[in-house]
Amino acid sequence: MAEEQKESMGFFKRLVSGLGKTRDNIVSGIDSIFSGFSHIDDDFYEELEEVLIMGDLGVTATYDILEDLKAKVKEQHIKEPSQCRQLLIDSIKEQMDVGETAYEFEDQTSVVMVIGVNGVGKTTTIGKLAGKLRAQNKKVVLAAADTFRAAAGEQLKEWANRAQADLIGGQEGSDPASVVYDAVAAAKARHADVLLCDTAGRLHNKKNLMEELKKMNRIIDREYPEAFRETLVVLDATTGQNALQQAREFNEVADITGIILTKMDGTAKGGIAVAIQAELGIPVKYIGVGETIEDLQKFDADTFVNALFQTSIE
Repeated sequence: MAEEQKESMGFFKRLVSGLGKTRDNIVSGIDSIFSGFSHIDDDFYEELEEVLIMGDLGVTATYDILEDLKAKVKEQHIKEPSQCRQLLIDSIKEQMDVGETAYEFEDQTSVVMVIGVNGVGKTTTIGKLAGKLRAQNKKVVLAAADTFRAAAGEQLKEWANRAQADLIGGQEGSDPASVVYDAVAAAKARHADVLLCDTAGRLHNKKNLMEELKKMNRIIDREYPEAFRETLVVLDATTGQNALQQAREFNEVADITGIILTKMDGTAKGGIAVAIQAELGIPVKYIGVGETIEDLQKFDADTFVNALFQTSIE
């Protein structure tokens, strides 16, 4: 337990520093509004709205957060802008809470499909996820079904070795669905707990991507009907609104059950985590703040917002 606490403290510190630019963008702007206004009026809310939208929280989330804040201010008869800071933090936390974020796949025989465009850190993230599952003594099989990117298979092989997971791969350019077929057979034969599938994410060619994902899903449905299913999309937090757009598009072609946000270790776009959950209702399940396995952690709204506003970890 002490070890776990130490790890989460270390992660919190890295998250605090990773959200530094976002904090400069959002929090310093918010704080100057709180100290600059002598009373709460339309101008006060308008300024807050601008800062939140500029911080990549997105229009939907910003609107909902401010409506919630206005209701609380009225309810509690608050007159001083400075008294709104904690209320705003609470509203952001509520906005990000999409119920009990589920990690059922960890406790069942499951197949996890991971999709994402090139460059977002998808393959590395799968490797880290494999490492985390192996640390829980799970038997993990990795499917290298991103057969279009030459380096993907090699990269995954390296992570498989590091995580002591089995790797099933195909030739470069081979049919990704056939890799998934072989991987399912291997996962069943070896009584694996989790099968992690690395897939290609070519959004510029959505029709092909959709067909490919459908084909893979059909194989899993047919060959492994008892497996619990999870589909995670990896997004690069540094791309801000572009990440939100990618999430929307992937959601059109696949049944996305969760988001993994990477590169939160120096991004000016940390608010995008709020926007994605608010606009799409898809939970952010993991967040990555660096290169090591420990740098990928389960996402927790309280920890995230505390790090954003630099309030200490519980």
